[in-house]
Amino acid sequence: MTPETLLEKFTIPGTFLASKANTQGHINSTFVCSFLESGGRKRYILQKINRLVFHHPEEVMENILLVTNWIRRQLKDDPEADRKSLCVIPSREGKPYVVDEEGGYWRVYPFIERSKAYEKLADARKAYQFGSAVGRFHNLLSTLDGHRLSETIPHFHDMGMRYRQLEAAMRRDPKGRLATVGDEIGFLMERRRRGCVLWDGMEQGVLPLHITHNDTKLDNVLFDEDSGEVLCLIDLDTVMPGTVLFDTGDMLRTASNTAEEDERDLEKVDCDTGLFQAILAGYQDEATFLTGSERSLLAESGIIMTQIMAVRFLSDYLAGDVYYHIDRPGHNLDRARCQIALIRAMEAKRSLLHG
Repeated sequence: MTPETLLEKFTIPGTFLASKANTQGHINSTFVCSFLESGGRKRYILQKINRLVFHHPEEVMENILLVTNWIRRQLKDDPEADRKSLCVIPSREGKPYVVDEEGGYWRVYPFIERSKAYEKLADARKAYQFGSAVGRFHNLLSTLDGHRLSETIPHFHDMGMRYRQLEAAMRRDPKGRLATVGDEIGFLMERRRRGCVLWDGMEQGVLPLHITHNDTKLDNVLFDEDSGEVLCLIDLDTVMPGTVLFDTGDMLRTASNTAEEDERDLEKVDCDTGLFQAILAGYQDEATFLTGSERSLLAESGIIMTQIMAVRFLSDYLAGDVYYHIDRPGHNLDRARCQIALIRAMEAKRSLLHG
């Protein structure tokens, strides 16, 4: 089906004008489509859900619909509500998706105009805003029972399972790479128990179950182009039950690193403590629901989520690069080493990170 044919199956008023593929994303096929409505031009996002990643797309959309409707009800008196949350456009059959002839699942959101995302934090002010955006998202959802959502990627942040996957890759070693990564294996194995703190705490009830985004990188936050203020979080495919510390850890991991995630020159890898602290300050000012146990692990969550990514990258390298896309030989090993370097930097600055 063409984008125009698919869009006819959604409840979009007006006349279709054009569509253009957006190649920035790495998971879903995305098109920006424009319509003529009431004499003006309005844009929409048409996306195909990647079924290789999300085996039950109907559950993905049920989660997204539950979360966005919950947020929008709380923002009903806000004149900017349409720009502060995604809105799922229903199909003409009343579903949050359309299934094409090949079994592909498609969804539509209104395009949030006059918004932008950043790939790097410019300063502590932007870092504070970033943290506050994630904190506000969690706060808006803090009274929604996490058990109502499906676990669309089971055990996504289960550190124990990730270590078992690493051990399985070590045993198989299909490419004969194990002998070259002894230092990396030793480093990660020494920290195995520490890495399980978040998942085990959630499983034992020490850390409350909430609704988490699970991909809180900077470019999943939209800012207003004019004011520079935060609007909302996007890319809600991985919204699931979990501990909010999964999200705090991931935003700290991705935004405080002074280098790219796959940097080969490890001398460039460091943790920017100023950005780290500003992110946490913004988050805590918004996340007023946190328990003492959650607050005590906020800074540590940055180290732990960096560790889980190091384990995952190294596992994939040993397995033969079967999960993550690579652009060069050894790419996943570069990613793993970069994460390990960041863990070392965070550990060396732990007292500063805890403020």
